[in-house]
Amino acid sequence: MKDSNNPDRASVSSMTVREVAQFFIKEGSEEDFKQGWERGIVHILESEGVHRAELTQGVETPTWFILLIEWESLDAHQKFRDSEKLGKWRGEITEYFAKPPHVEHVVQVATRTP
Repeated sequence: MKDSNNPDRASVSSMTVREVAQFFIKEGSEEDFKQGWERGIVHILESEGVHRAELTQGVETPTWFILLIEWESLDAHQKFRDSEKLGKWRGEITEYFAKPPHVEHVVQVATRTP
């Protein structure tokens, strides 16, 4: 049963979305992966509709990385996925994967500050 309070793909197609990608990298390849990210992220950043990209690395598990990309809309992200830029991006990082990445899209539902 669909919860009417939860967003679905159709309702968020034109909303700002964050792409959250979880990467597990082969042990010992962390620095190479980060260099590949630096080379490859340009293909994402030159895409229409991208606002920002951030890569984080696990402290306790340094082979664990989270990529956050803010897109103007799910449609903007799909245009990137349908372009040749996706292959160029993946070509810079795929060799370092210990397993396939897990990718989800999220929308902000709340925020608080002290």
